[in-house]
Amino acid sequence: MSHHLKFFIDGAWVAPGGTGVIDVVDPATEEVYTQIAAGQAADVDKAVAAARAAFPVFSQWTKADRLALLTRILAEYEARIDDLGAAVSQEMGAPLDFAKASQAGSGAAHIAATIEALERFEFVEQRGKTRVVREPIGVCALITPWNWPLNQITCKVAPAIATGCTMVLKPSEVAPVSGIIFAEIMEAAGVPKGVFNLVNGTGPDVGQVMAGHPDVDMVSFTGSTRAGIIVAKTAADTVKRVAQELGGKSPNIILPDADFEFSVKKGVTNCFGNSGQSCNAPTRMLVPADRHEEALVHAKAAAESLKVGNPLDVETNLGPVVSEIQFDKIQALIEKGIAEGATLVAGGPGRPEGLNRGYYIRPTVFGNVSNDMTIAREEIFGPVIAIMPYRDEEEAVAIANDTVYGLASYVQSKDRDHARRVAGRLRTGNVYINYPEWDTAAPFGGYKQSGNGREYADWGIHDFLEIKGVCGWDE
Repeated sequence: MSHHLKFFIDGAWVAPGGTGVIDVVDPATEEVYTQIAAGQAADVDKAVAAARAAFPVFSQWTKADRLALLTRILAEYEARIDDLGAAVSQEMGAPLDFAKASQAGSGAAHIAATIEALERFEFVEQRGKTRVVREPIGVCALITPWNWPLNQITCKVAPAIATGCTMVLKPSEVAPVSGIIFAEIMEAAGVPKGVFNLVNGTGPDVGQVMAGHPDVDMVSFTGSTRAGIIVAKTAADTVKRVAQELGGKSPNIILPDADFEFSVKKGVTNCFGNSGQSCNAPTRMLVPADRHEEALVHAKAAAESLKVGNPLDVETNLGPVVSEIQFDKIQALIEKGIAEGATLVAGGPGRPEGLNRGYYIRPTVFGNVSNDMTIAREEIFGPVIAIMPYRDEEEAVAIANDTVYGLASYVQSKDRDHARRVAGRLRTGNVYINYPEWDTAAPFGGYKQSGNGREYADWGIHDFLEIKGVCGWDE
């Protein structure tokens, strides 16, 4: 039975307090394929009350009990991996194989990484005569985005469970079906009633209510910097903790001694993965000025090698972007890049040839981009890359750091010591040297307007804890 028009509150699927619904659109067809219930303040109140009531008991569970629960959640998650992949593919247009292996697969990886981190995590330490205790922070409001829905849900839910917190989750209303399936997984795993609750709805009607709720102790938010500012201001009235993972405009510095053709082509394909809808995508490629034209040739070849099309086609590399709003925004920024004088190398405005329906974007490469252009400053969140020449390393580092964002940066060099030195000068929460494999144990989060706090493994666990010092523990 479908739970699309219900919420999961206090261990049961319940009807919403109101009658409003939200259409969910398949971005590959532009057609509504289901509806979800639109939550309101009364639904949030009910879910928060359930979480508050469950906290006194759940917060006292032993680490062994919480590990056992997380292990059951992981088993149920893995049993539903095909359903999760299919849901993500339809709700956000991700190619089916990518949706299952990377989108849904990332969630399983995060739960497993949290289990491993929890096994070795120490909640108590002795410092002289004082006992330092790390305790669950309380009721947590978890607000997650549409671009990596399961990645972000599990990044928040798993450490909340690991620490003994209770929670209310609001997935993005743009891509909510995977979140509903996740709630079914939590139910099947035997999560105690009230520990995990799900309420769907819009940011203003549900997310902001959660952020400002007096009985919520912490907000963990992933989304745009604009929305993150609203969440932080709303939460400030009740002085609750706010952890945020926000926007990015990540530089990719290709040093002169890098494997140039490989570095350029890999940088383009990495930027365009998930149709460019990743906050840490390497969207600004910095190349030596005397090799700029060569970089454009390689970038054009990489962009034009990617097949854009139906997410169900096994040959598809890039599906559509998630919505009409995103499509229109990206089209406007591509037009802006042309108007401001950047060199259009590949792609451009409009849909790819042969695709007349669906929110498909042509993989687009701009050259001769200066850091004052709009396409170099604003987060585009689509398959668009800006290639920027630099005169020397000093200028490359200066350009890289000249942004309000600070989520991620990339450095390419055959000399790893050289790359490490450059990495030390970059003001970002993550630096990736020579396109490494994804690491679920690495801290993930940003400097500046890319947010605060860190996620993944034990880094995420810390964000959901309060620290208590019991002085005079020993005489």
